[in-house]
Amino acid sequence: MSTLMQSSIEDLAIAAPEKKVWTDEAFMALPNDGHRYEIVNGELIDMGNSGASHGYIAIILSSALFPVVMSKKLGALLDSSTAFKMKNGNKRSPDISFFARERLQGMTQLPTGFLEGAPDLAVEVLSPGNTVEEIHEKLVEYFENGARLAWVIHPTENYVLVYRSAVEPDRLLKSTDSLDGEDVIPGFTLPVADLFQKLSF
Repeated sequence: MSTLMQSSIEDLAIAAPEKKVWTDEAFMALPNDGHRYEIVNGELIDMGNSGASHGYIAIILSSALFPVVMSKKLGALLDSSTAFKMKNGNKRSPDISFFARERLQGMTQLPTGFLEGAPDLAVEVLSPGNTVEEIHEKLVEYFENGARLAWVIHPTENYVLVYRSAVEPDRLLKSTDSLDGEDVIPGFTLPVADLFQKLSF
């Protein structure tokens, strides 16, 4: 090997340090500092904090979903602190997740670690910092990993995009429409306007 070629290889090795390999244990051991993290392509991504409107919408929707899921014993509803392990090693945390009972067979309680695959329903409430590319990448991973339905909620423009695949939205729901759990959460309906209700006290 020539001295020049060897030098070039050494330079590349210096310029491209190895990425940290995030084990489940290392990811779980991150400090509880109020931030949400995801692992994307081997990198730790700080998802930051969400604003009040974001949190309010997530609570309204979770509160509406919970009684239907529990009364019909459909599965488990999970919050934004829950990460799911994707096939490519990424760990994603939707704002609200629903995991169907069929995929939890044999479990008497949920694991302290991560569930394998995407939730059956993944809900993303957009934050000002979200990009179209970022949301698209999440949707692609969700559907490649077992998701059957995804809702992307736009808090400032008061609409919901319903996805059955990552290719394109199945429907755009406005405030005059209703959100439907379809065959994923049968029996669930909620007027979209309820997600964007004004404070009344």
